[in-house]
Amino acid sequence: MPRLKEKKIMREKIISILSELRPEFDFSEPVNFIEEGMLDSFDIVTLVDTLDTEYDIVIDGIDIIPENFDSLDSIVRLLQKNGVNE
Repeated sequence: MPRLKEKKIMREKIISILSELRPEFDFSEPVNFIEEGMLDSFDIVTLVDTLDTEYDIVIDGIDIIPENFDSLDSIVRLLQKNGVNE
């Protein structure tokens, strides 16, 4: 089951990054980050830059859409699409 452990580590790292970006919110909650006002377009740009640096990837501009940042699972899927398996 190393895949589940890797996904858990990735989720924890993303929560940590999001919490630094917007400490007033609990990103471990299963809510829509966009609809709940937890992330706005400026936050997404900052998050993309941080994820690019943290994981040494380049998230393509066509992937920078709200649907890819509206939940922890969607961010994990986006990272996996970009080759992150941590």
